Amino acid sequence: MTKYQPTLRTLTPAVLATATVLLASCTSTPLPPEPPRATVSPDMGAPASAQAPQHSPMVIKTSNAANPRAYRADAAQHVYSMNGERIWKGRLPPLLYAIGVLQVEVDREGNVRTLNWMRAPKHAPEVIAEIERTVRAAAPYPMPARMGKVVWTDTWLWHKSGQFQLDTLTEGQD
Repeated sequence: MTKYQPTLRTLTPAVLATATVLLASCTSTPLPPEPPRATVSPDMGAPASAQAPQHSPMVIKTSNAANPRAYRADAAQHVYSMNGERIWKGRLPPLLYAIGVLQVEVDREGNVRTLNWMRAPKHAPEVIAEIERTVRAAAPYPMPARMGKVVWTDTWLWHKSGQFQLDTLTEGQD
């Protein structure tokens, strides 16, 4: 009595039939078309090779914040959503590489108009440039519907690894 061993030739029709039945039983709805992505032009201070990584398309949101302090939370959430892999998870270590305080002016459409350092980490000019690039690359920000335009201020807590937290959403520090 010989043992039956299936061969590729005998398995292929069975596998194809099974795959066909499974695929035919699936239903899906088409995805909506992708909106155009926000881009950072090289003339904004960062060379093309240092521009922000492309992120999944986002929906432009509206902020109903009534004052800059309330808008700060919306803006910080937006920065986090655009830089998930760069956010330090958990409590920060006791010594940070750099800390900077930056004011960002956002117009009524959520575009960055000006950046103003209130406390720049001058010992780390590469961090200054990277924070500015990150802020510009995250535009457009939630539209400040109730204020028209807004200047929001946040403190950037920067680890030597290049990961960061914003003071608005920090998980604390050891």
